Amino acid sequence: MEKYVLGIDLGTSAVKVSCLDQYGKIKVQKSISYPILMPENGYREQDPEIWVKATVECIQKIIKEIGKNSIIEGLSFSGQMHSLVLLDKNYRVIRPAILWNDARSEEEANYINDCFGQEIVKITGNKAVAGFTLPKLLWIKKNERENYNKIAFFLMPKDYVRYRLTGKINMDLSDATGTLMLNIEKNTWSKRILDYFKIPGEICPSLVNSTEFIGNPLKEICEKTGLQINTKIFAGAGDNAAAAVGAGIYDSNNILCSIGTSGVVLSDERKPHEPYEGSIQMEHHAIENRYYSMGVTLSAGDSLNWFKKTLCPDLSFDQIIEKASQSPIGSNHLLFSPYLSGERAPYSDSYIRGSFIGLSQTTSISDFCRAVIEGITFSLKDLINIYESNYKKINKIISIGGGAKSQFWLQIQADIFQKEIICLKNEQGPGIGAAMIAAMGCRWFNDWESCINSFVTYKRDAVKPNESSANVYDKIYGIYRKMYGATAAMTRKALLVE
Repeated sequence: MEKYVLGIDLGTSAVKVSCLDQYGKIKVQKSISYPILMPENGYREQDPEIWVKATVECIQKIIKEIGKNSIIEGLSFSGQMHSLVLLDKNYRVIRPAILWNDARSEEEANYINDCFGQEIVKITGNKAVAGFTLPKLLWIKKNERENYNKIAFFLMPKDYVRYRLTGKINMDLSDATGTLMLNIEKNTWSKRILDYFKIPGEICPSLVNSTEFIGNPLKEICEKTGLQINTKIFAGAGDNAAAAVGAGIYDSNNILCSIGTSGVVLSDERKPHEPYEGSIQMEHHAIENRYYSMGVTLSAGDSLNWFKKTLCPDLSFDQIIEKASQSPIGSNHLLFSPYLSGERAPYSDSYIRGSFIGLSQTTSISDFCRAVIEGITFSLKDLINIYESNYKKINKIISIGGGAKSQFWLQIQADIFQKEIICLKNEQGPGIGAAMIAAMGCRWFNDWESCINSFVTYKRDAVKPNESSANVYDKIYGIYRKMYGATAAMTRKALLVE
């Protein structure tokens, strides 16, 4: 009987379920996409039911494909962070989930920072930004009082799906850190924060570690999916914590660069308070008693998706990359800032919006393609600068996500970051991390190092920076750095015009 684990990666635009064997090899994967609701400018929502349906369908397809001589011993989760799911006393969803990249709660985030100052960083490891869960909860309290009064529990997306599979409600520490309500040192919900904002503690779910056994699938789930009643379901982690596991980020001098819907630069940390003073996020790792720091640019791959959909819908992503390669470094003097949904780091500003600067009669579609890719990469360079300005030594950058699928884009990363870039042989990021959490929960390995050595392998050839290209990019980046200051007030005023 072949044994497998499932890693369920509940992303912003799709769920992907990966089935791995005891040697870390992928047996089969299934993915289903779902829509994002945008009822107003800056709003991002989803119906939690679509996550459940898509996850159940993926599991069902996988079990059918692997056959009767196989067994799913355990499964775990990776999920989009910060998004707010609200349940009433009957465990029914009260309203659509407010997603991590929703910008409506800027006023509430500023209010939190004004009330607490640096104390909020000391308690939670983070400053308040609109994407976090607490500002969303305060927005609901202010603007949807009837819904607020119905709240019995709040959850993260993966926690809701896990509840629907097991009937158990809880939240792992990595996702709880991103709520802005957890005391990061004590690993408890912060009474100081909850009391200050008059949030009842009973709506906060019980806290667990990522590898903690939560329960077995409900009978109805077994009937729908084909899972066995003794399959073990483990808590899982926020997507970035799971991505760190899946990329083998277990060394404080390794940096992960992930280009998905958002862009993330992430580093392993040994203490909950490193010298970043809230300029980037500090979260619990999926690995017990470890932490990670994380800088986020909100619209990385999302900028490329927008560009394709809006300006060149007939081109595939591969064709966009090909056209970009036909434009010179600097995109024929065209610059792009990827602030389509506001920005989180290094600028905590939900009102900033994206810009193209340098348009002329000679600007071609190839220049647009390259400018978007370069702008996304410059925004990630902003995050790397935060680490280096705080004296973090960076040995290597591990690139995952859309930016790791193109040799052309990998070279741009190497040239702009002026670092060697390493890629994974099996580039599945958070889903592999979720499967590894299940493998550790099933006790396939005695320690995380053994698990990482079995599941995570890197390509031998690093992508090295080209010195002449790096020098040109260094000059262009100096101009890019001025775009935020030049456009922030302007875009804020434009958004307020009725």
